[in-house]
Amino acid sequence: MLILRTVALFVITAVAEIVGCYLPYLWLKKNGSLGLLIPALASLALFAWLLTLHPTASGRTYAAYGGVYVAVAMAWLWKVDRVPVTVWDVTGAAVTVVGMGIIVLGGWKA
Repeated sequence: MLILRTVALFVITAVAEIVGCYLPYLWLKKNGSLGLLIPALASLALFAWLLTLHPTASGRTYAAYGGVYVAVAMAWLWKVDRVPVTVWDVTGAAVTVVGMGIIVLGGWKA
């Protein structure tokens, strides 16, 4: 149960980080409103706070989070940016998720 809850927390954390970076991107590259920076700041603050909720040392958390972040970023690419993912995208994301699994299962006490 701890692992499932941790992965769900990682996914929410990744979405908060991506949104926090995507909104300034819209402002800078797509002539978005300056008002986009307020929710971006809130989203990045949420991201930082969510990282503190993980049940292990920060370095291990950040390393494991990287795998989930890559997978969520590929989903964002597909669903939000409307860019088809390639077999290489899926393979790369799978490799990072496997790496995350090795870190989680090898270093965390359930």
